[in-house]
Amino acid sequence: MKTLGLIGGMSWESTAEYYRLLNELTRDRLGGLHSAPLVLYSVDFAAIERLQADGRWTEAGEVLAGAARSLEAAGAELLLICTNTMHKVADQVTAATPVPLLHLADATADAVRAAGLHRIGLLGTAFTMEQDFYRGRLAAHGLDVLVPGPDSRALVHQVIYQELCLGLVREESRAAYRRVIDELVAAGAQGIILGCTEIELLVRPEDSPVPTFPTTRLHAEAAVTAALTP
Repeated sequence: MKTLGLIGGMSWESTAEYYRLLNELTRDRLGGLHSAPLVLYSVDFAAIERLQADGRWTEAGEVLAGAARSLEAAGAELLLICTNTMHKVADQVTAATPVPLLHLADATADAVRAAGLHRIGLLGTAFTMEQDFYRGRLAAHGLDVLVPGPDSRALVHQVIYQELCLGLVREESRAAYRRVIDELVAAGAQGIILGCTEIELLVRPEDSPVPTFPTTRLHAEAAVTAALTP
């Protein structure tokens, strides 16, 4: 099995889910006491969040590119950026090392298409919902991507940064997310992409009247498959 290199810490709450899922999936595939060979570079999310808020994406990309080079030196054979939003700097990461990057949006789009859906709602940070780096990548796979209206986008973003990234899971926020999901379904969404790795801490399958696509799990499943492929 190839050694996985994780660029994590954004936030560590979701990176912990990546670690759990990668090891559980490896055990399920290989049996016994098997676990995933991996190395983790966990950044200081406070520094990254400041760069995001200031629009200093190139500097944030340099941090992640440095992490990728460190993971290469540690023996990583396949890279994962353990966050949807920071795929905005995926090109900087891929340029920094010859180690291949498994793009989270590609793994998600593959799952949506495999389910036979084409019109999909997207929840995530404001950056992910509003900018083209992620929506455009999904659209390149033939998906029609819907996002909530401005007020709902602001609510979804606020809950991510002020609650979920701090490990806070509140029932009132779950109810608010349900209302946003209902808005997207009313607009024609056939499914909902949980396009921020922390959202899976809040939204459960039963919270949506249409299928949900949990990006952390989908990314982890694709990574284990790739790592086990000769």
